[in-house]
Amino acid sequence: MSDNNEFGAFLSGFLIGGIAGAVTALLMAPQSGEETRKVIRDKGIELKGKAVENVEEARLRAEKAAKEARAAAQEYKKRAQEQAKALQEQGRVILDEQKARLDKAKKAGKKASEALKKELAEEGEEGIEEA
Repeated sequence: MSDNNEFGAFLSGFLIGGIAGAVTALLMAPQSGEETRKVIRDKGIELKGKAVENVEEARLRAEKAAKEARAAAQEYKKRAQEQAKALQEQGRVILDEQKARLDKAKKAGKKASEALKKELAEEGEEGIEEA
């Protein structure tokens, strides 16, 4: 972006300096008024042509830069989407692992609870037999 601003400043300075130099040279030249007006008109046409060329060149550069910026933005967007998808998949894998661990712990807890109940029931029966 700063390259475009620097180019625009250069272009403006170039055109203004060229015009000022041409006018000064024409006014200082030892010619008749008619010849001077003709030279000024010719130089004006020439400078206008150069200005049009420079503006067209600047427009083409700006279009190219905009196209490149759009392509880069699309590439960044694509990469970000791919990374988001990969992270989402990692999250799913971790979630599935945690669910499996939780189910395993739940089953182990039930088993331990049933074993404890059975043990307590057996102790209760032994206590009844002793009495």
